[in-house]
Amino acid sequence: MRIFCHIPRENWFADRFGDEFEKFSNYSVSFTDLDCDVIWLLAAWCWKQIPKIMLQQKPVMCTIHHEVPDKFFGNRLEDFIERDKFVDVYHVPSSQTAEFISKHTNKPIVKIGYWLNHELWRPKDKNDAQKILGLPNDKFFVGSFQRDTEGSDLKSPKLEKGPDRFCDFVEKLAHKGVPVHVLLNGWRRQYVINRLETAKIPYTYAELPPQPTVANMYAACDLYVVGSRYEGGPQSILEASAMKVPIISTRVGMAPDVLPETCLLNMDSEYDPYIPDKNDVQKAYENVHRYCLDRHVKHYDKALENLSKGLIS
Repeated sequence: MRIFCHIPRENWFADRFGDEFEKFSNYSVSFTDLDCDVIWLLAAWCWKQIPKIMLQQKPVMCTIHHEVPDKFFGNRLEDFIERDKFVDVYHVPSSQTAEFISKHTNKPIVKIGYWLNHELWRPKDKNDAQKILGLPNDKFFVGSFQRDTEGSDLKSPKLEKGPDRFCDFVEKLAHKGVPVHVLLNGWRRQYVINRLETAKIPYTYAELPPQPTVANMYAACDLYVVGSRYEGGPQSILEASAMKVPIISTRVGMAPDVLPETCLLNMDSEYDPYIPDKNDVQKAYENVHRYCLDRHVKHYDKALENLSKGLIS
């Protein structure tokens, strides 16, 4: 079977995901050759780059990483409706996304979580990582590695990512006397940085560090916090869990599939900051290994194989 995998070429997660799929799939995968048996729209927002006649002639699987209900109107909704005419099956990584898009299509939806590249994300010694990064040794390090600010003005919070919730959480810790120091990386962190500076909470920021530095930043954390309202993964759920980093999250994306119930917080109500214990960390570590790349990619192969055979309905 020949698979055309459409990636955005935006130096984003989907590009890496496509590259890993090409390497580990049992089938022939191309990013350029439309002479194929099935088309996988891994970057749904770029679907118009493919001639519509090809989308009409080939079975199409379209990945919806996540949608934000408050933004799903106007051009975004119209684009979904137009693209839906060419889609045979949707792939989603989480139940949250499946539930939302099921309200807007009658096409079949297959839930397959993202995979974890276990060669990149392994446990590391926390003290060694902190030394490598030149961090002080008397702080409680809290991590957040995703963009949080809207690109339109570089100051408004990207609310689906929950930067307001993240800042509320670390401020709660600080008010309890915890010596918080925040570790940040990723694009567009202006909102969180402004909040931290206003609250006089120290932070270390690396905008786009290489993967080994990101791994050290994870390993240096005493806690990683996901405060998102809507997510596909996020990747941090898999990566932090695989590195045995204590992590808490709202009930978004793949968090309910990986994290123990004790680590899922409702940040829209009053709560006490929770720090996962060793049992929590071990449970997440064990759960995340169900998603190891070399095994989990077979579920994607099977979905695309079933699509090529007309077995998905």
